[in-house]
Amino acid sequence: MRLLRPLVSRLLLLAAVLAFAQPAWADFYVVVNAANPQRTMTQKDVVDLYMGRSRAFGNGQFAIAFDLPRDSPERAAFYQSLTGLSAAQVTSHWSRLMFSGQSLPPQALPDEATMIEIVRRNPSAIGWLTREPPADKQLRTVLVLKE
Repeated sequence: MRLLRPLVSRLLLLAAVLAFAQPAWADFYVVVNAANPQRTMTQKDVVDLYMGRSRAFGNGQFAIAFDLPRDSPERAAFYQSLTGLSAAQVTSHWSRLMFSGQSLPPQALPDEATMIEIVRRNPSAIGWLTREPPADKQLRTVLVLKE
């Protein structure tokens, strides 16, 4: 019995910590270039762009979607929040689309700093960030995904 008490105490402490732990990525910020006339987007609009169902913004302007690398934990969390799909399901979806020649997945960039720079320079670009973008006249947040 004496040996179980410390173990039980540790397990209760761990359970309490996990119960109050915040997720690593609480929100995602979908951003476009400030020159893009698109002011806001719905979650469905963003899903359509990131899952290959559309290649244009709602205003008809061509869109170039950018992403983080396939093995990125942030990417997995983003797609889970955006679509409800796991990283493996998203990869499977894109494999089918590419095999059929219908579409190509969003271009992967090495990190969010690169994502910011690409979106700043390209009015057709759309990207996402795990943190609120810096106050910047060259970027516009069009959707915030709440975790």
